[in-house]
Amino acid sequence: MHRRSGLLVAIGVCACFATTPAAQSGSSSWDAKFRELPQPSNIRASMERLSARPHHVGSPYDKDNAEWILARFKEWGWDAQIETFSVLFPTPKERLLELVEPTRFTAKLDEPALPMDPTSDQKSEQLPTYNAYSIDGDVTGPLVYVNYGRPEDYEVLERYGISVKGAIVLARYGESWRGIKPKVAGEHGAVGCLIYSDPKDD
Repeated sequence: MHRRSGLLVAIGVCACFATTPAAQSGSSSWDAKFRELPQPSNIRASMERLSARPHHVGSPYDKDNAEWILARFKEWGWDAQIETFSVLFPTPKERLLELVEPTRFTAKLDEPALPMDPTSDQKSEQLPTYNAYSIDGDVTGPLVYVNYGRPEDYEVLERYGISVKGAIVLARYGESWRGIKPKVAGEHGAVGCLIYSDPKDD
C-alpha cells in the first residue's frame, strides 16, 4: 500500500510541476529524446527477424524468438526470464472440404507459394489452415453466402426469407474477428462456417 501511495503522490507532484513554463520546456526536451529512440530501421529489422519463420505456440521458432527477446532484454539491463505454461492449443489431424453437388470438387486448402515472399514456401513448418478451437465434426449441408458473417448480415438474409439453419455458411474474412463468425453462424442454426479472404478486401 505504501508503494502505491508513494507512486500516486509522485505522479501528482510531476503533474503539478508540468504546469510551470520551465517544466514544460524540460518535458519537451525529454519528449524529443524519447521520440528519437524508436528507429524505423530497428523496428523493421526486429519484425523481419521475429516473423522470418512460422512461430505458432510451441513451435521451434517460437522458442527461438523467446530466447532472442530474452537476450535483448538482458542486454538492455532488464532482469528477465522465460516462464513455461501448459495451454490448450488444438491442431487438426485431418481436414477435408468438398463440394458434392451439382458437381464434385475437392478444395486443396493450401495457398500456392509466391516468388516475392520466401516465407510462403515454408510448408513443413506451417500449421494447416483451420479455425482454432473449432470442434471435431463431419457435416454436410447447403452452402449459404453470409457476406462478412456479422449479425447485421444475418438480419439482411432474414428480411429476404433466407435461413442458414442446417447450412454451411460462407463468410468473408474481415469486418469482425474470425472467431466470432462461427459463433454467430451457430447461433443462427448453421452447422459449419467457411471463412475466405476476398481478393477485393486483401
